[in-house]
Amino acid sequence: MATTDSVDPMLEPRPGGRRMPRHRSWAEPFRIKVVEPIHLLGRAERARAMEEAGYNTFLLRSEDVFIDLLTDSGTSAMSDYQWAGMMLGDEAYAGSRNFYHLEDAVRTYYGYRHLVPTHQGRGAEHILSQVLVKAGDHVPGNMYFTTTRLHQELAGGTFHDVIVDEAHDPTSTHPFKGNVDLDKLRRLVDQVGAERVPYVSVAATVNMAGGQPISMENMRAVSEYCRSMGIRVILDATRAVENAYFIKVREPGWSEKSVAEILLQFCSLTDGCTMSGKKDALVNIGGWLAMNDDDLFDEARNMVVVYEGLHTYGGMAGRDMEAMARGIEESVQEDHIRARIGQVEYLGRHLVDEDVPIVLPIGGHAIFLDAKRFYPQIPQGEFPAQTLAAELYMDSGVRSMERGIVSAGRNPKTGDHNYPKLELVRLTLPRRVYTQAHMDVTWESVAELYAKRDEVRGLRMTYEPKYLRFFQARFERI
Repeated sequence: MATTDSVDPMLEPRPGGRRMPRHRSWAEPFRIKVVEPIHLLGRAERARAMEEAGYNTFLLRSEDVFIDLLTDSGTSAMSDYQWAGMMLGDEAYAGSRNFYHLEDAVRTYYGYRHLVPTHQGRGAEHILSQVLVKAGDHVPGNMYFTTTRLHQELAGGTFHDVIVDEAHDPTSTHPFKGNVDLDKLRRLVDQVGAERVPYVSVAATVNMAGGQPISMENMRAVSEYCRSMGIRVILDATRAVENAYFIKVREPGWSEKSVAEILLQFCSLTDGCTMSGKKDALVNIGGWLAMNDDDLFDEARNMVVVYEGLHTYGGMAGRDMEAMARGIEESVQEDHIRARIGQVEYLGRHLVDEDVPIVLPIGGHAIFLDAKRFYPQIPQGEFPAQTLAAELYMDSGVRSMERGIVSAGRNPKTGDHNYPKLELVRLTLPRRVYTQAHMDVTWESVAELYAKRDEVRGLRMTYEPKYLRFFQARFERI
């Protein structure tokens, strides 16, 4: 799948004049115990399913999908260790022992003192925004994420993008495109006043930029500045383990540290986090809000009872908390995270070899196709990324998702579309689910579409929901 660290990348001579391959492959660090059959519909059936779904991949039936790369959220495969933990679920309404196992895991690997469990990540985002954001506040962050920004806006705040400029350039190979631009952050704080900035929202990695990491050096600088100004730093820790891996392999001075050590150090530079356990923590449901501040914890713990469930289950069953506690432990294992990132790299390298335009450098949880360069003949107002996602499904049964103008929504003041610089299709890899052969089917399909790219036209929107329109919007061919 990907190169090993110990193999010389140069071709080496072998006895008899033969030469070794440039790269040695390695295999997934697990064996498959249980399989779920999947079925590839015929081309005509796929076209009919796509039309019935309004050319929105979110509206496809799962049973009509062959390879599902829609999201890595809640779609990972659990281990035998996690499934064994599911049988030890303590379903007591109050004081479940599984909550305390989860609390210990978060303290051990993320370092935060207080834990508020939630049913998933957006539950944590909602409580955080209700507790910290007031009308007229301003929340800077390293690029928006859809649900995070919406919760901030519904609480009366305004989101401000303070990510480095390289993040908006899909061709830039900056190794840490998730970094916060300190000058942008300082200018915003000077303009609105530190008292109107409840926290700086830092994502690791940055989903909408292509799964791009933030460096330890940048995180430390953000932390030092914010603490000097009395501003909290709240981490979106959804894929912080993947971010820690990129620090290990890309940032000088960290290669000898374990991913677990890097993660703990990274989180120590923040005041709290929201977390969707459905990503790094390898479970199908669950999340948490964590922090170090006693008063904030007291308020959030009270709020979770109103919106999620008692403070010792937060909308999760005991068995799900146990699976997540064990998933946290597994998520920082070196073999696991190396294989997880390695599979993404494998898919990305094949697409690069086929000259398919993707976001570079290759990120952590997905490959992002650059739809603007893929379909330059389709104006952004005719949804090139949405079009590409639909075409990919019809070609091969591979489900992906749009991350462009549809996801960006509308400007609340003008009512016009927001026009992001990045118009992307996300091929998101669930953890421990698909094999190298599935990746081959995927890149071959994308390459075939790229070869026929001039024939394609865009879409028009026929239905638009009020919030987070990319989930339920419907389209038709132009």
